[in-house]
Amino acid sequence: MSQPIVRLFGLFALLFAVLVGFTSRWTVFEAGRLRDNPLNRRALLDELRVKRGDILAANGDVLARSIHGPGDTWQRTYPAQGLFSQSVGYSFPARGLPNAGLERSRNRALLGEGTELDSVFRQIRGAKQVGDTIRTTLDPAAQRVALSELASAGDGRGSVVALDPRTGAIKVMASLPDFDPNDLRAARAAPGSPLFNRATQSSYPPGSTFKVVTAAAAIDSGRYTPSSIVDGSSPQTFSGVPLNNDGGQSFGPIDLTTALTFSVNTAWAGVGESLGRATMAKYMKRFGFYAKPRLDYPRDQMIASGEYANGRLLNPLSPRIDTARMAIGQDKLAVTPLQMAAVAAAIANGGNLMRPHMTDRVVDRDGRTVERVRPTVQSTVVKPSSARRLAAMMSRVVAEGTGTAAALSGIEVAGKTGTAQVGPLGANVTQPWFIAFAPVAAPRVAIAVTVERTDGGFGGTVAAPIAKDVMQTLLRSGG
Repeated sequence: MSQPIVRLFGLFALLFAVLVGFTSRWTVFEAGRLRDNPLNRRALLDELRVKRGDILAANGDVLARSIHGPGDTWQRTYPAQGLFSQSVGYSFPARGLPNAGLERSRNRALLGEGTELDSVFRQIRGAKQVGDTIRTTLDPAAQRVALSELASAGDGRGSVVALDPRTGAIKVMASLPDFDPNDLRAARAAPGSPLFNRATQSSYPPGSTFKVVTAAAAIDSGRYTPSSIVDGSSPQTFSGVPLNNDGGQSFGPIDLTTALTFSVNTAWAGVGESLGRATMAKYMKRFGFYAKPRLDYPRDQMIASGEYANGRLLNPLSPRIDTARMAIGQDKLAVTPLQMAAVAAAIANGGNLMRPHMTDRVVDRDGRTVERVRPTVQSTVVKPSSARRLAAMMSRVVAEGTGTAAALSGIEVAGKTGTAQVGPLGANVTQPWFIAFAPVAAPRVAIAVTVERTDGGFGGTVAAPIAKDVMQTLLRSGG
């Protein structure tokens, strides 16, 4: 074969390979990306002709379903209205709006898309595309309690997150203000940013609830025990600035358990400074700080918890971090309620943090379970012995310390209060917190509660009673 013919053959072979490569790229490898592009009007029109699967609560209540729309189209309706508005989200492609919540994170299953091969076989058979049903882990009764009590606390803004520490299953994800997804126009115009999920997107100072993280690092590192003596005198100077205990109370030498029971700032600031930035960073990362939650939820509707400066997450080893004040939930620390629920859950579960999830299973049109979310260990935060010691310390907080308002009759509760100052100096505007789990011997519920901008309210008097009632509801229902 002559040299020119060989070159020509090689050129055609190369062009053919390029053609196959580009065709495969858009039809196979990046088909999902092309389909999900919001500018792809054909995909949106195709989606309107698909009956999306239902989204159900854990008890089978319908949270989202599709009904007939104009012509051969379907449209979404939300029978539970605002009950799980931020968690479930919404899907209205006809209005040109991107999906939100579970409607987006589980979009492929809700459209019944399966794999590209499934789509080909469905077209060959001439079968209509029908979405799969998403059965969630969400508990309507407990969610109603959380929303009702948040509405009557502070200025009616805040969040509650409750989960099963053994599995990571989210039971309650309440955020106020909420909205009715059936009326998005009103929701978008409403005050208080109701479309914003405070459970996963708000960054709040955690106050003294963060002392649980400091205690975990202190005990698990072997540097301290629950009976270690620390200095609770007030004031003390850290990073060149005086720090006082609440009300200026000076405790003197006390053990670590007493320091947690009565939330002694100076004692825990000293512990944090002694542990150092590197040790604190190591344990914070194990708890999930400095990374977005690994939740089945849109990533752009979640933020990482950690130390922030000028709106940016700091390196956990940054010298800009005041370790003593961070150790008591101050400094530049900003957290989500989901993150603080994870802190309680990890201690409740013997030191293992389970990956959180809102989906229990995916069921196809024939009633077959095509996907079941299995409990997965996200990280080992502390040793089981350390978790047991810390659980006993947190139990004292509820039994005789700052968290007595969360006590349940006949059920041992472990918890920690927090009260962050959020207003101008001297304005007495606070952000009350409470994190907890129960029953201590065999925990089934872990929870975080925070209420925005109260008039001098405390975690033990404002947030703890809400946690008590939500936990009680979940424990009665076997949650």
